[in-house]
Amino acid sequence: MALDVRMPVIVGQDGTELAYRVVQDDNDENTCGAADPLVCIPGGPMRASAYLGDLGGLSGRRPLVMLDLRGTGGSGRPVDPGTYRCDRQVSDVEALREHLDLERLDLLAHSAGGDLAILYAVAYPERVRTLTLVTGRGRALGVDFTVEHRREAAELRKGEPWFEAGRKAFEAVRAGTATEADWEAVMPFFYGRWDAAARAHAAREVAETNEEAAELYAAPEAFDPEAARDVVARLEARVLVLAGELDGGPLPRVAAEIAGLFRDATVLVQPGAGHFPWLDDPRWFAGAVAGFLEAGDAEN
Repeated sequence: MALDVRMPVIVGQDGTELAYRVVQDDNDENTCGAADPLVCIPGGPMRASAYLGDLGGLSGRRPLVMLDLRGTGGSGRPVDPGTYRCDRQVSDVEALREHLDLERLDLLAHSAGGDLAILYAVAYPERVRTLTLVTGRGRALGVDFTVEHRREAAELRKGEPWFEAGRKAFEAVRAGTATEADWEAVMPFFYGRWDAAARAHAAREVAETNEEAAELYAAPEAFDPEAARDVVARLEARVLVLAGELDGGPLPRVAAEIAGLFRDATVLVQPGAGHFPWLDDPRWFAGAVAGFLEAGDAEN
C-alpha cells in the first residue's frame, strides 16, 4: 500500500507555527479521501506525531491529519514555554479545525494526548462529532493510573523472557534510581509484542520527544476535573475508549471508568495489546476504530 504523506504548516493564535501530517492511502481504488479526516493528537506527552505511523493501516479507511504539538516534530517552539501546558494548547486544535474548514471533528487521541482532546471537547463541545481515546489518559477528568496499576499490568508479563530484568528496572524507575539501562529494560512492558518493530519504535522515543515541554504539559493548573466531568456528561459526541489488555496506563477497568463519565461511550479492550495497540495487531486496531467511525457515519 502506497502512502501519501504531506506536512503543511499553519499559524496558531499566538503566532507559533504548527505543522501537521496528512497520511492517507494513495491507492487509486481507495475511497477514503471522500470522508472527513480523522484528526489525531499524539501523546508522549509531547512526542512528535511520526510515532503514530499510519495507525495500523487506519489511513486506508480515513485520511489522517496528525498534529505535531507545538515544540515537537515540524512545529515551531513558542515564545512562551508556558503554552506547552495542555489546556493552553486547546487553541491549537481549534486553529487546525478552522484551517481544515470542518464544522465538527472526528478526533482521536493517544495516551497523554487524551487530556488535550478531552479539554478541547470541554471547551468546544459543539465542535466534536466523535472522540476516540486510544490507551488515553483521563487526568482532565480526575482519573489517572497509579504505580500499583503499572505493577498489576507488569505481573501479566511473567512468562516473558525479559520479565525479571524489566521488573527490577521498573522498581528502580519508581525509586528514582534508574539508569539508562533500566529505562531501556522497562520498555517491553509498553508493547504487547517485544519484536523488532517494537524495539525500533521504542528507540525513537527520546529523539521524538520535547522533554522540556513534557515537564510542563500536565501541570495541575491545567485541569478542573469537576467542571470537565459536568461537560462530558452532557457531551453529544459519540466516544470510543480503546484499552490494551496488557496496558497499565490505563488498565482496562480504569479505561471503563473514564468511559463511564461520558454520556455516550463504548469501551473496547484489544486482546494482547499494550500501550501502542496499532503495532501489536494492526488489523484488529484499524478495524475496531474504523468500525466505530463508520457506524456513526451510517447513523448520520
